[in-house]
Amino acid sequence: MTLDEPVWSVLGRGPDGTVVVADLNADGTERRRTSVDSAALASLVPAAGPARRWVWSDATRWYPPLLADGVVVARCHDLRLCHTILRGSAFVTDAAALRAHPEWDGPAADAVTPAAETLFELDERGDASSVPDGIDEALAEFARQRAALEGATAPGRLRLLLAAESAGAVIAVELHAAGLPWDAGVHDAILVDLLGPRPAAGRLPARIEELAVRVRDALGAPAASLDSQPKLLRALHRVGVLATSTSRWELAQYDHPVIAPLLEYKKLMRLLSANGWAWMEEWAAEGRFRPVYVPGGVVTGRWASSGGGALQLPRQLRPAVRADPGWLLIIADVAQLEPRVLAAMAGDTALADAARGQDLYAGVVAGGVVATRQEAKGAILGAMYGATTGDSGRLVPALRRAYPRAMTLVDEAARIGEDGGIVTTWLGRSAPAPSSSWRDVQRGAGAIEATAADESRARRSARDRGRFTRNFIVQGTAAEWALAWMADVRGRLAAFDAVEDAGGRSGPVFGRRAHLAFFLHDEIVVHAPAAQAEAAAEAVRAAADGARRLLFGDFPLDFPLDLRIAEDAGKA
Repeated sequence: MTLDEPVWSVLGRGPDGTVVVADLNADGTERRRTSVDSAALASLVPAAGPARRWVWSDATRWYPPLLADGVVVARCHDLRLCHTILRGSAFVTDAAALRAHPEWDGPAADAVTPAAETLFELDERGDASSVPDGIDEALAEFARQRAALEGATAPGRLRLLLAAESAGAVIAVELHAAGLPWDAGVHDAILVDLLGPRPAAGRLPARIEELAVRVRDALGAPAASLDSQPKLLRALHRVGVLATSTSRWELAQYDHPVIAPLLEYKKLMRLLSANGWAWMEEWAAEGRFRPVYVPGGVVTGRWASSGGGALQLPRQLRPAVRADPGWLLIIADVAQLEPRVLAAMAGDTALADAARGQDLYAGVVAGGVVATRQEAKGAILGAMYGATTGDSGRLVPALRRAYPRAMTLVDEAARIGEDGGIVTTWLGRSAPAPSSSWRDVQRGAGAIEATAADESRARRSARDRGRFTRNFIVQGTAAEWALAWMADVRGRLAAFDAVEDAGGRSGPVFGRRAHLAFFLHDEIVVHAPAAQAEAAAEAVRAAADGARRLLFGDFPLDFPLDLRIAEDAGKA
């Protein structure tokens, strides 16, 4: 790109529905507008070169048609995702203009809101159809975002976050397009081994039916409903199992003949419903598992999944993840990502020393802080999640003595949360403000007529928010590191030459070279022609170190990978 070429190209629809490309100079002034049809856009993107930054309303709307035409976008700015970050970031000194346009708060085009299983709810926003795709609206929103960045207290960090988030947007689309190699025969064999042969429509597999009979016999209730929690709890209460829920953790505390078959029944029913034959036909057809990822789907910035359940893929199905003939999988996950991120954020060199070049929990034990690796893991996780009871709570004071900077960071985040304040990740994603109902509970406890119950409820509510903010900063920053890692891996793999006659089945873009195929918080899977596997593995390692330097500079900490090259994920 020469100095007189445009830097940004904004995509949007004109009044007649055609695609309009507005080229902008580095200072945001408009250079020219061009109306094109879809075919011409597919030619224009590669012709513009990799340095051009494409600005669009939503990657899920604009990028799939380009990928289908074999066109890869090197860099983009996703207005929807960036709007969400900037409107809530404490680094932005004036977000009023952004908040005045809630039409940009919509979720990804295909996103739904599944139930959260952690401290963090999925980010619930308006209807995706409300996100504008007109060229004038896109230009106006881009101008608002640029103004917010210029007035931010930490514009460099925010720019890095927006770039990483936007890279995640295109990666999510590419992961769906390429798919994860999947062997339906292996999947079927696993199901048959665990459940029995595939049953006729309307029937349960033989193994599940056998367990259901054993459970009902133990309950003394041949017609007991096992899939309705209220009815099952009533049946359990009648035989003396006074559980308040049917969770595995609670049921395991009881000694009764019904417990073992019931837990096994629930486990196999989960497998059948979440990843059984029907799931395989819907989500893993034609040799590829194609989930729908939702970047930024959780308030911390972690990804979610709105279809296919990629983030809950059970370990027993991993042997079905099988490379194409002549290809290999590079499977890499980061050891103790969140504790390492905590050490870097806090500048805690003692915790970094415990982690460097080794298992972090083993390093904590070697430092004499606790006696066993299990205690180290429980204490560290307890510190990040706010444990105050049990073994984790008992060991946290020892961590405060050994790693005061790291512990002060999360303790202060918890205090801010308990007081109703806002905490922010390393790059600038801020936690949502407390809800009005939370504030009502706190105000009620301070009223003259407040009861002991009001005060107890307020303390419990404050502690819960403190646990949320305590882990928000760590989990959110870990998500930022993972985005930077993936973006760097993507860039390095894109530089690989195509392998002629590779025989890959990942589509026109990814069927002839190494590419990302799967992502799960701190783990990635790369699918590569065998000739590129070692180079791809080195790219994954180098990108991990690159993400460390990008976020934390020269802080003396490493992010070691557990990296394996194999034909299938089960062997890895």
